[in-house]
Amino acid sequence: MNTILSSYAASVSELKKNPSNLLNQSGGDPIAILNHNRPMAYLIPAGLYEQMLDRLEDAELTELIEARKHEKPQAERISLDDL
Repeated sequence: MNTILSSYAASVSELKKNPSNLLNQSGGDPIAILNHNRPMAYLIPAGLYEQMLDRLEDAELTELIEARKHEKPQAERISLDDL
């Protein structure tokens, strides 16, 4: 059996009837969309999706910084004319 990873769940039929109402009822929390009582998707508000993407980007940048923190910078001479 699949685990439902949200506090709210709705059927595909409920989603078709009124998706805005589902989002309002969940108070901004994710909603598991069920098909035959199994999660097939998660509906999340746009603001939460944007936050998730920001966190993923931050995690990727942190990983990159950690991987490069022991590298020595290469000094490169630049003349004022090049600027």
